[in-house]
Amino acid sequence: MALGKPNRDRRSERRAAVRAEILDAAWAVARERGLAGLTLNEVASRIGMRAPSLYSHFASKNAIYDAMFGQAWTEYDDVDRAASENAPSSPRERVRHRCLVFFDFAVADLVRTQLMNQRTIPDFSPSEEAFAPSVRAVGRAVAELAELGITDRGDIEILFAVIGGLADQQLANDPGGDSRRKLIERAADMWADGVGLPADRTEGRER
Repeated sequence: MALGKPNRDRRSERRAAVRAEILDAAWAVARERGLAGLTLNEVASRIGMRAPSLYSHFASKNAIYDAMFGQAWTEYDDVDRAASENAPSSPRERVRHRCLVFFDFAVADLVRTQLMNQRTIPDFSPSEEAFAPSVRAVGRAVAELAELGITDRGDIEILFAVIGGLADQQLANDPGGDSRRKLIERAADMWADGVGLPADRTEGRER
């Protein structure tokens, strides 16, 4: 073994692997039975454990929800960051692009979206740690809109509500389809008109 090379913490690696396995099982159960249908017994049975053994890794069922919440928002934060780095330069194209990124992520997984954006679990509130990637992603969106001259909180909330609403409609009424996705650019342009974003140079061509 080379001098100065730290020893691997195999115990921590094993614990992390078990936690990941538990979370994978929790997501599988939630996608089959709904978030409220998640039970420790079912999660444990899927990975060959007894329910009490889960407490060695998560203090409660809400702790599992918390880890799922943090995982989901971390996934979106990663997608959002990449989208931000590759966003078009035109203000309206930039808004359309970012709206489509959120919409596509949301409609890809109903259960994940419910946990991230709805109060599906009555007695669950995410921890500060789990909530952190949400703060980063939303903060990035707010900063980008500020660069476009949009700083009014109401304007920003309307945009979020419109795109989130279209995603919810897609999931509820046309899962797996694209009927509401086809409305994203139109909705983004209506919002842009309302807040006074300058039109694209090529705007006026028929979409």
